[in-house]
Amino acid sequence: MDSTQTGLFDEAPNGDDSITLAHYAEQAYLDYAVSVVRGRALPDLTDGQKPVQRRILYAMQAMGLGPGARPVKSARVVGDVLGKYHPHGDQAAYDAMVRMAQDFTLRYPLVDGQGNFGSRDGDNAAAMRYTEARLTPFARILLDELDEGTVDFAPNYDGSQKEPVLLPARLPVMLLNGASGIAVGMATEIPSHNLREVARACVALIKNPRLADEELYSLVPGPDFAGGGQIISSPADIAHIYGVGRGSIKARARWEFEELARGQWQLVITELPPGTSSQKILEEIEDRTNPKVKAGKKSLTTEQQQTKALVLGLLDTVRDESGKQASIRLVFEPKSSRIDRNEFVNTLLAQTSMEGSVSINLVCIGTDGRPGQRALRQVLTDWLGFRALTITRRTQFRLDKVTDRIHVLEGRMVVYLNVDEVIQTIRESDEPRAALMQRFDLSERQAEDILEMRLRQLARLEGFKIEKELAAQKDEQAALQELLDNPLAFKRLMIKEIEADAKQYGDDRRTLIEVAERAVLENRVVEEPVTVIISQKGWLRTRQGHGHDAGQFGFKAGDALYDAIECRSTDELVAFSSSGRVYTVAVAGLPSARGDGQPITTMIDMEPGTRITHMIAGPASQRYVLGTQGGYGFIAAQKDMASRQRAGKQFMTLDKGDALLKPAALRGTDQHLAMLSRKGRFLVVDLAELKTLSGGGRGTILMGLDAGDAVAQWVPAGPAGILASGVYRNKETVLELGPDALAEYMGKRARKGKALSIKVKQPTLLPA
Repeated sequence: MDSTQTGLFDEAPNGDDSITLAHYAEQAYLDYAVSVVRGRALPDLTDGQKPVQRRILYAMQAMGLGPGARPVKSARVVGDVLGKYHPHGDQAAYDAMVRMAQDFTLRYPLVDGQGNFGSRDGDNAAAMRYTEARLTPFARILLDELDEGTVDFAPNYDGSQKEPVLLPARLPVMLLNGASGIAVGMATEIPSHNLREVARACVALIKNPRLADEELYSLVPGPDFAGGGQIISSPADIAHIYGVGRGSIKARARWEFEELARGQWQLVITELPPGTSSQKILEEIEDRTNPKVKAGKKSLTTEQQQTKALVLGLLDTVRDESGKQASIRLVFEPKSSRIDRNEFVNTLLAQTSMEGSVSINLVCIGTDGRPGQRALRQVLTDWLGFRALTITRRTQFRLDKVTDRIHVLEGRMVVYLNVDEVIQTIRESDEPRAALMQRFDLSERQAEDILEMRLRQLARLEGFKIEKELAAQKDEQAALQELLDNPLAFKRLMIKEIEADAKQYGDDRRTLIEVAERAVLENRVVEEPVTVIISQKGWLRTRQGHGHDAGQFGFKAGDALYDAIECRSTDELVAFSSSGRVYTVAVAGLPSARGDGQPITTMIDMEPGTRITHMIAGPASQRYVLGTQGGYGFIAAQKDMASRQRAGKQFMTLDKGDALLKPAALRGTDQHLAMLSRKGRFLVVDLAELKTLSGGGRGTILMGLDAGDAVAQWVPAGPAGILASGVYRNKETVLELGPDALAEYMGKRARKGKALSIKVKQPTLLPA
């Protein structure tokens, strides 16, 4: 910061306490960002809860809504949460509680909901006045040790109550149930995991903190989603994601084939990946088989028509049979039993969200109170540190209580041995507490305990019971002190408790991890020679074979031939817009030459205010020189320009007022590039001087230009040189410019070249 600037709350030059608006806005935004990050969006690594979830659990425990209690109306819980701990909207608090009760959302639900708590298809829960709730047995993992000094308490929003800063989780619940949230400048997407696997990993790290990554990832092989499904990513990919704390894995539905009578069969989907529902799948099937004309279009696109024909050619009927007997049961009947089953499944996976990517982003608030991204090992290690601290605080709390009880019992033993004298001292003394402390050498705590006892209890004290309890308390004191003093005993206790919880609450893995290839639709295109006919107004069509006479091609009135490109049916066509954006269309998807074809604008989604200026078609390995009239250019291959999106991708950078030159296809024998400017300057450069940019861009200066000049045309040159077509003595003439003729104009890249001196006027450069 400049030393002349004042601090945020520094006194202004005019002597008042005002601050600049910029500084105030900066501080206010930072306060807001921190509030969202720590108070709403991100879970805490220690207990895996966001503040609203933590407050709901604490409020329900305070209301006595344990697993064995009678459930109460959700509105009562929400009211208690809002009134005491969370002064926000009631719907926000209720939505959080609903999510904690959904077994298809959380791997291990924390709230036991009675009534309609929503469905996987996106149905909302019933209003809070209709539903009831209580805690699940699993919630004890978070709440059981709350009153044993394990965590700090802080005043609530108005200072009238105390609430826990954290919950003393006995397992890393953040990994078990996962979390999702968007904060300011960061987001989190933590998938759920299997309790037994995470517990085994924790035990292994306690025994060996330097456990190898391979062993750790073998214990936690991947997420375990609440709805099951299948993970098809490789173990190496999953290990890499766990190592860096972010990435995405591939997941798909699980299915089975049911055999029917007379050789018929049907496909039944029994599990879906996260973020997908039966309703969503049905809507996607409807969209594929009965597509709607897109906005701004007059008819269905070629892609929509092809998809419709593909799906309808395989699928006869789809129905949702999900219910109480099966939470997910989607039935797909094929058109014929002779359809290949693998092809049938592959098409459905590729056309719907039954297969997709699941994002992983392990962002949370760490034990240091700072938000950040963490690897799996760091999450487990930090949680184990928190758990060790929790057990230490619990042990010290219990030790203090035991020590206090021993102290009290020792005082009572004095009473037992001197009961008559104690009674007499109390009766005769004006200050009995001080008298007892002085006469029997008691502490204030012991004297207070004796004075609070009834006279009947003093007379009936039994020394045997006191001695027995005292011995038991001293044994417990020794055991607790041993835990604090002996690290090995402490570790054994940690392992024992984790294994006990894993045995009580653990279950089998639901999500299958099995490597498989992603479902990709293979367009069965017969490879054959075709000619792509492109009109000046951008209409496209194909004709089988090569060697056609361009003069026989017919066009609409006012239109004419732009180019006729000979290629293969398996190639792709790339269209360049005036903004430098490129769009890809499969040659096999172009209409036949029986009619006028179809405009390129119906096959792509163009940016407003742009137009198509050039088109090329060829194999993926074909290389081109791409550039602008301003003299910039580079080399790129056809595959570099490919884009699966209808909206294409930005590939070339243009200055304002600049325009693209027609791409020049390179042959294997080409060695040079010949360029001619509008003012007749001619330059031949070595192709080795051009950069190859697979990601596109501006390139480098190929030809230096004077003010008002521009590159008009270019052509690659091989060993035979180039051709120059033009008018000489009122006749069309083609001149050959061989290597010797071109040598006169050879130069380094970015030079201005020389004036072209040949006999023809206004020449057109052509490859030889």
